[in-house]
Amino acid sequence: MIDTSLSLEAMQDKAVEAADFMRLFGTPSRLILLCHIAQKERSVGEIQDNLGLKQPGLSQQLGELRQAGVVQTRRESRQIYYSIADDRVAVVMQMLMQMFCGAVPAVAAQAIAARPAFAPSSRNADAGFPGEMAHWARLEKID
Repeated sequence: MIDTSLSLEAMQDKAVEAADFMRLFGTPSRLILLCHIAQKERSVGEIQDNLGLKQPGLSQQLGELRQAGVVQTRRESRQIYYSIADDRVAVVMQMLMQMFCGAVPAVAAQAIAARPAFAPSSRNADAGFPGEMAHWARLEKID
């Protein structure tokens, strides 16, 4: 059940932010890229080989996700590794993979379990919506 105690004005204030966030999941190529990274940290070469994406398109997608702050990089020698950086993305990926694939990405589940309840990441501290809160949401079918 949805908490209806939020005012319409509060929801309208957050609608632009929420729409911009959801845009990150709006293309099949970006969604599969996030699904792949949510399963475990991946190198650029690994992503390219596994998903069959061409370098220019992959670089553009990763750059956009990095600029939005939803993925982070780690350099090891000449390799660059990508992982999920935003708790909200980890929660959404977990939910989408449960709903559509019947699986939970290990990295997303570990990231959520490892964080203290209601403690947003430093990047999302001002966002007002810690990803952990969404972890407790439940969709129920109404007959």
